[in-house]
Amino acid sequence: MQIGLFIPCLVDQFFPQAGLAVARILKRLGHSVEYPAEQTCCGQPAFNAGVRSEAAALAKRFIQVFDRFEAVVAPSGSCVAMVRNFYPELLDLAPHSSFITRVFEFSEFLVDRLNVTDLGATFNERVTYHDSCHLLRELRVREQPRQLLRAVKGLDFVELNDGPTCCGFGGVFSVKFPEVSTVMGEDKVAAIERTGARYVVASDCGCLMHIGGLLTRRDSKVRPIHLAELLGGAP
Repeated sequence: MQIGLFIPCLVDQFFPQAGLAVARILKRLGHSVEYPAEQTCCGQPAFNAGVRSEAAALAKRFIQVFDRFEAVVAPSGSCVAMVRNFYPELLDLAPHSSFITRVFEFSEFLVDRLNVTDLGATFNERVTYHDSCHLLRELRVREQPRQLLRAVKGLDFVELNDGPTCCGFGGVFSVKFPEVSTVMGEDKVAAIERTGARYVVASDCGCLMHIGGLLTRRDSKVRPIHLAELLGGAP
């Protein structure tokens, strides 16, 4: 399959290793993976801020750049949710148009499109998983990352006991309401530490950045890691 790799802004600037891991894994599965250098932001920050004309311009560019691929894959539930759920509204597209249905979040693509749940990975640590809001609530992706984690040899997986609560990042939300964002994040981090996990896994780098920053401030031994990195993303 010819796959276009979409690397969101946060991945590009702060978590490039997550994007590289996705590319390596897809290539190992025998697919052609291309990173179009002309890609830019999906438009989500502008859209969430109410600047729709700028968001629409970025959305049109996104489609122009990626329309030639059989599938578009991103290590971000947030950005994929923007494309799948809000491009139809923003650009007056059919929700099930040929382009919209070809855009996938990484774990969703592996499990639902490629029918792959075991990548032969080994990770001898206890881990827990944080459900990012956009991935869980807007894409309805919950079991796919867990299926992939449970297939990892040596991995001791433990669920968070706080339910699928938000970590407090929320992009623009954390900028507009930093105090509320911090309190929500501290509650999330406390729940993570109660699991006894050494790593907290997520599929959105915004959540990882927010949670990781709070873990560092607490001098916690828990480390954040993107799902793709855990699943054998090392060269």
